[in-house]
Amino acid sequence: MAKATKSVSQLPAASYNFLRDYINNASPTGFESSGQKLWMKYLAPYVDEFFTDAYGTAVGIINPAAPFKVVIEAHADEISWFVNYISPEGLIYLKRNGGVDHQIAPSMRVLVHGKKGIVKAVFGWPAIHTRIGGEAKETQPKVENLFLDCGARTKKEVEDLGIHIGAVATYEDGYEELAHDHLIGRAFDNRVGGFMIAEVARLLNVHKKKLPYALYIVNAVQEEIGLRGAEMIARRIKPDIAIITDVTHDSSTPMINKLIEGECACGKGPALCYGPAVHNKLLDIVQSTAEKHKIPVQLRAVSRSTGTDTESFAYANDGCPSVLISIPLRYMHTTVEMLHKSDIENTVKLMYETLLTLSPKTNLSYF
Repeated sequence: MAKATKSVSQLPAASYNFLRDYINNASPTGFESSGQKLWMKYLAPYVDEFFTDAYGTAVGIINPAAPFKVVIEAHADEISWFVNYISPEGLIYLKRNGGVDHQIAPSMRVLVHGKKGIVKAVFGWPAIHTRIGGEAKETQPKVENLFLDCGARTKKEVEDLGIHIGAVATYEDGYEELAHDHLIGRAFDNRVGGFMIAEVARLLNVHKKKLPYALYIVNAVQEEIGLRGAEMIARRIKPDIAIITDVTHDSSTPMINKLIEGECACGKGPALCYGPAVHNKLLDIVQSTAEKHKIPVQLRAVSRSTGTDTESFAYANDGCPSVLISIPLRYMHTTVEMLHKSDIENTVKLMYETLLTLSPKTNLSYF
């Protein structure tokens, strides 16, 4: 594998400004439309046309008249909470919307998206002096004992703010830049993917590349609750090739077992995945492209499923050769998901160069 290098695509400041705005905008599972509007507005100069489906997946198309279809895909949604019960005392109890981590919730600030607009609230948690039980039996955060406090002291006061059963709550924390080219924010899983596929389209436009196929830039909804958006859109597009991008775990932090998760770290390039849904010949093309263009990559393996939209495309219709390019991420499903700028830029570069190698004549048959 090539040695890790600094950023190769040199994305402009305007691109990162969009990423910041895109991350800071809430886009919870099932309620992705506001984020999709931002994404489509950014992508619009670089595609020939758009369409959206009934549940909000957004698709930009380059060269739509071509019969051969290639997809680059990410998912648009983020984990969140549903309002489930409002107590007589005005406290708000919740259900998960996706794989949100209950252990990080106490004292977090949230935005409740109600019928009258956004309401600020906090996850209340009793002071350490008052919690029941000794040190060994100290109360731990669980979904059933977590609650939001928005300042209301009766159920009616909560409802008067426009908060209702089924309203979603998202964490308030947003995009920040740290030392040594690291970025943090909530929902890099997987809005960084939506950003990267948009950047690929921008580069194709800037460099005036003409593709011998139709390129579908797909930002799918509802991945966090079972890959649902990708299932729907894969059946509709019926692509011939799919390149999926998502995040994967940086296993270099404490409390992660490399014997289970493999070895992967931020700043060392995108991770390429081996697994049943990943088409080996397409993966070979991606690896060869990385080597040719001196793009650093890391390797990982899965036993049954990638846990990403890859399966939805690979097994749709009559089968679609699919490959997964993942970006290493620290602290997944927290408000401080962390990644490295060089990995973003190398992933964009790898997808861009891979697309330039593909054509309707690319032979992906095993036989």
